[in-house]
Amino acid sequence: MSKIKITHLITGLDTGGAETMLAKLVLNMDKSRFENVVMSMATAETMLGGLIKDAGIPVISLGIRPLRKAPFGFIKLLLTILKEKPDIIQTWLYHADFTGLLVSKMTRRAPVLWNIRGADLDPADHPRSLFWLIHILAKLSRLPKSVIVNSEYGKRFHESLGYNPASWQVIPNGFDTDAFKPSESARIKLRADLNIGADKNIIGLVARYHPMKDHSTFLSAASQLLKKRKDAHFVLAGAGVDNNNADIARQISHEGMATSINLLGERDDIPDITAGFDLATCSSYSEGFPNVVGEAMACEIPCVVTDTGDMRKMLGPCGVVVNTRDSSAMANAWDSLLSMEHDKLKEMGAAARQRIMNLYSIGAIISRYEKLYEDVISELY
Repeated sequence: MSKIKITHLITGLDTGGAETMLAKLVLNMDKSRFENVVMSMATAETMLGGLIKDAGIPVISLGIRPLRKAPFGFIKLLLTILKEKPDIIQTWLYHADFTGLLVSKMTRRAPVLWNIRGADLDPADHPRSLFWLIHILAKLSRLPKSVIVNSEYGKRFHESLGYNPASWQVIPNGFDTDAFKPSESARIKLRADLNIGADKNIIGLVARYHPMKDHSTFLSAASQLLKKRKDAHFVLAGAGVDNNNADIARQISHEGMATSINLLGERDDIPDITAGFDLATCSSYSEGFPNVVGEAMACEIPCVVTDTGDMRKMLGPCGVVVNTRDSSAMANAWDSLLSMEHDKLKEMGAAARQRIMNLYSIGAIISRYEKLYEDVISELY
C-alpha cells in the first residue's frame, strides 16, 4: 500500500498551541505509512518552521498574509496542491479551514479535515472580521470530511455557534514525556542562569503575549503573593514576553516587582525551563487544551490553572483550578501549594506526570490521528 500523503495548511508557524501540535504530529507520525507537507499561509521562517524543515519535512511559505499578497499566495497554493496531489488536506485554524475548503472544491483533489483549537473568544480581543469568518465556517461545516477539536469544551462552544459537521473528532494534545521530564540539573541551571537564589520558589508562565493569555491577571497575582511571602520568584517565557513589552514592563514597575520577575521572551529550550519551575501556571481566560499545562505536568510540576476549556479534566487532582480573571484566587492557590509539605508537593508532581503518561502520551494521540487518516482513505476507496 502506498503512503498516505497529507498536506497540512496552517495560518502561520509562529509558536502557539496549534502550531506546536502540528509540529509534534508531523515529526512523530509513522514515515513508512504517511508523507507530510506543511504549508504556511504566512511565512515559514520561524523557529517551528525550522524545526520541521530540519526533520526533512517540506515546509512551504505561501505569503497569503498580509492581505495585499493574498491573490499571489492563493495561486501558489492552488498550483502546489495540483503538483503535490495530496490524499488529504488537513487544515489548522479558522483562516486555513476556509482557504483549504475552497481549494479542495476548486481542485477536486482531496477531502478536507478541519482542526479547531480554540474555545471562548472575547470580541474585545479579536477583530470583527474573525467572527464573520467563524459565522461563515459554521454554515459550511457540513462540507469537510470531519472536524477535529482538541477539547470537549471547544466542541460544545462551536456547536453553540452553529457548527454541525458530518463528523466530530475530539483528539486532545499529546505530550512527549521523553522531552518533558523532571530534571534537577535543569532546576539548578535555570537558577544559575537567572541568578535566582536556591531558596526561591519559581512560579512559571509559558505563554505568548496575547490578551486571552491574561498576563495582567498573572502579574496582579504575583504582586499579591509577594506581599505574603518573600520566597517567590516569577519566570515568564513566550513570544512577546520580554523587556520590550511596554504593557508588561509598566505593570511590573507599578507593582515594584522588577527584582522578582524574569522575562525570557521566545525560547527554544522550553523543556529545560519548565523542568526548572516549582509551580507552573496557565492564566488564560480562554483555552481548549493547553500544551504548556501538559508539558509542566510531564515535568512533575504541580499547576495552578484557570477554569476554562478542558483544563479541569486534564489536571485532575494534580494542582488547583481557579476562576478566570481572579488574581486573588490565583495568589491564594500558589500560597496553598507552596505551604504544603515538600513530600506531598512532590507526590502531586509525580502523579501529574503519571496522569500525562496514562492519558495523553504523544504516541497514543498520534495513533488517533493516524487511524483517522487511514479511515478517511478507506472510505474513499
